[in-house]
Amino acid sequence: MLGTADNQHTMGNNGMRAKPPGKLSDGARCKVIGGTHKGKSGTVRDIKTGKTGHVSITVVQSTGVRFKTLARNVVVQAKPA
Repeated sequence: MLGTADNQHTMGNNGMRAKPPGKLSDGARCKVIGGTHKGKSGTVRDIKTGKTGHVSITVVQSTGVRFKTLARNVVVQAKPA
């Protein structure tokens, strides 16, 4: 049977689906949930898509420190009420 969970690995699908981009936009508050900068948060700046389709962003922390990370490692935080 094609498309069943049993043969997803042989079909090249590891069960993970691409995450929709959500509301990632320049100026949005975000928190890093994976990768080297896990646990850090800040403001999204400079969103770029590379040749391979990976989206990278620059995050600026409140202290002014900047770092780059992949968009898939980030969740957008809700605006405080």
